[in-house]
Amino acid sequence: MANYESETFVRTFARGLKVIEVMGQNLARMNLSEISMASDLPRTVVRRFLLTLIELGFVKTDSKVYWLTPNVLRLGLAYLYSLPFWREAQMSLDELFSIINQSSAVSVLDGDEIVYIHRVHAKKILAMSPIIGSRLPAYAVSMGRVLLAGLSEQNLANYFQHAALKKFTQKTVIDLKELKRIIIQVRKDGYAWVDGELDESISGMAVPVRDKTGEVVAAINVSLPYGLFTEEVALKKFLPYLLQAASKLKAKTY
Repeated sequence: MANYESETFVRTFARGLKVIEVMGQNLARMNLSEISMASDLPRTVVRRFLLTLIELGFVKTDSKVYWLTPNVLRLGLAYLYSLPFWREAQMSLDELFSIINQSSAVSVLDGDEIVYIHRVHAKKILAMSPIIGSRLPAYAVSMGRVLLAGLSEQNLANYFQHAALKKFTQKTVIDLKELKRIIIQVRKDGYAWVDGELDESISGMAVPVRDKTGEVVAAINVSLPYGLFTEEVALKKFLPYLLQAASKLKAKTY
């Protein structure tokens, strides 16, 4: 969480990033009032940021509405290019898909959520279809539980202290004691299985991607139509290939 009172905190810079963020999360084209309301900033302040972003090539306008340009992608790609295994992740997912013929993805943990950094999806899947940059609550999905299991005890305790847990389906685990037990079990097992907790139509199995020191830096999963596979069947049918893909990505980490 940002410390707004810190001497090192640059409020103006943070506000400018906020404008970009709200423009990417709302309507494709927004007027000044809409951006001001969404960012909770005064219109005069938003207007100055927009004019600056126009000069930098991140925003365009027709004098009535404003929209982001493809230049904004450079900000996100800067992060992806910094991941030592990112370029190889797509190749690993393509290879995994050719074997298991099911949707799979790689994600990282960001706060209380996982963020997709690569995905390959089967045509037959599913009502929910995340893309690169999509965010999901960590506690309710297999990749999230693998990533949470990779946290230190202190960081995991901090997560449970402030995470907002809510039910998405009748199967979503929100009991804190039970969720802690599950995460500890995931840590022991080396994989996570989640069955219809975020979306009733989806089951998932995930394993950690570790760096060369053993630290968990990402997760890789397979997403399955709910009810088609049990955990026992998935363990035999998919886990060996997930572990193989994770091992290949580990070889590409620092």
